Amino acid sequence: MQHYLNVPFAQKDAAKALGARWDGAARRWYVPAGLDLSLFAAWNSDAAGAGAVVAPAAAAAPAGASLPALAGGAGLSVPAGQGVPLSRLLQGVASAVAQAFAAGVWTTVEVVQANLRNGHVFLEVSERDAEGRVLAKANAAIWATTAARILPEFEAATGATLAAGIKLLVRARPVFKPQFGFSLEVDAIDPAFTLGDLEARKREIRQRLQEEGLFDRNRRLAAPWDYRQLLVIAPEGGAGLGDFRHEADRLQRHGLCAFRYAFSRFQGEGAAAEIAEALRTALAAAAWATAQPLDAVILIRGGGAVNDLAWLNDYALAADLCRLDLPVLTGIGHERDSTVLDEVANQRFDTPSKVVAGIEQQIVRRAREAQALFESTAAQARRTLQTAGAAADRQVAAVEKAARAEVGRARQSVVQRWADIRLASATTVQQADAGSRRHWQGVEAAARQALLQARAGAGSAWATTLDQARHQVRQAARAVESPLERVRDLARQSVVSARAGSDALVREIAGQGPQKTLSRGFALVRTPAGATVTGAAGLAPGTPVELTFHDGSVQATTLAPAAADPPEKHP
Repeated sequence: MQHYLNVPFAQKDAAKALGARWDGAARRWYVPAGLDLSLFAAWNSDAAGAGAVVAPAAAAAPAGASLPALAGGAGLSVPAGQGVPLSRLLQGVASAVAQAFAAGVWTTVEVVQANLRNGHVFLEVSERDAEGRVLAKANAAIWATTAARILPEFEAATGATLAAGIKLLVRARPVFKPQFGFSLEVDAIDPAFTLGDLEARKREIRQRLQEEGLFDRNRRLAAPWDYRQLLVIAPEGGAGLGDFRHEADRLQRHGLCAFRYAFSRFQGEGAAAEIAEALRTALAAAAWATAQPLDAVILIRGGGAVNDLAWLNDYALAADLCRLDLPVLTGIGHERDSTVLDEVANQRFDTPSKVVAGIEQQIVRRAREAQALFESTAAQARRTLQTAGAAADRQVAAVEKAARAEVGRARQSVVQRWADIRLASATTVQQADAGSRRHWQGVEAAARQALLQARAGAGSAWATTLDQARHQVRQAARAVESPLERVRDLARQSVVSARAGSDALVREIAGQGPQKTLSRGFALVRTPAGATVTGAAGLAPGTPVELTFHDGSVQATTLAPAAADPPEKHP
């Protein structure tokens, strides 16, 4: 026979804590078999008594020690010299706790462990001091019906999930059960406290970095002009890494850039220190393993709850990133919230996939700029080539015209100089011949005179005089012959010098001719009939021409003529 109880709604938790059970069909609480009915004296009734409350008989309680008051305010007396069963003692404690904490109390806790079973959430919570020492610890539970109501609201408001490391402000009712001991039953969570705690931690780190002048050091670094070598730090096997590599491998496959990977945990106790160590090791390895320096460091992870991201709000790790001389790119995977690492990074992206997209956009942007510069340079080169070609044609024509004029003038000059030399030579020879004749005549007259004088003199002097006359004749002949020879030599030298000057002038003129001009990179254009083409006017598109270079000729066909340069204005 079940023993039903009259339990007011406000005291149902106290009855339940003592072991009472709810009968859904009868809609009443009852005492299961095996439990002491005296524990439920405050609510005990006879099943046939129409619910009348029966108070425990005072006479039934023997004299002896008493227990603390239970739910109905009645005390329990025990015989002298005898103890009470442990179950009765603990049930008394449970009743006392239930009476003392009929309503929940707001308290701050830090989750040490969280488990979900059959919709119920079982927690291990604690309080720690500033040095991390545990000051208090307890088990807590959020029953399935309550969890279904409060957890979605908490997660929607904070973006966090109940997991180790998160701090909460909860409304909890202390409960003591003889079979399971002390625990807390949570029926409400304040999301503002959790958000405030996470933000306070970030604010503290941010302020310390700013005071040390590190906060925006990496952000001030110039973004990479292009991406070639990148170091990626990520949790191994994460979904975010898979999304990243799907696109990154495509870029690497086409030779656009190369990625080096290092792996670390991104959540849990010690995750920040592990990331920092993985970064240092990877940077040291990259320093000697590749000839090409790194362009940037990338930190990525898949999406997660806010409290999962909270492990990345670490001062030491943030300071290491700030001090890097390489730009840091983050793709932590949370679009709504950011970590301190996002705030100090050179560039922040919402997801790992967007990091690759940003890298690809930068590569494409630089490629398009290079293509535009190439096309601009090529167009300028074509314009310059066309201008140079037109100028070369004009110069060739001018050189040919000047050369022909110079050759004509030189030829006329040579002829004139040759005539002058011949005239001067003939005049010199005539003058020398006339002088020689005059001198010879004088000598001859003197000789005759001497001969006459000699004949008139003594006969003995005849021979001497005759010898002297012969001697004087020979001297006179030599005196006449020597100037004449000098005149001939001078005439010959003048003719040789004039001939050498003429030859040099002719060679110089010939050196300015078309062949030398062609050897400097110019070409001579002729029509099939052999006429020299000096301008584009009159050449219709498709006209065959012959281009003569210094080492041969080729056939060509004209295109549409380029726009002519404006005529030069002469003053």
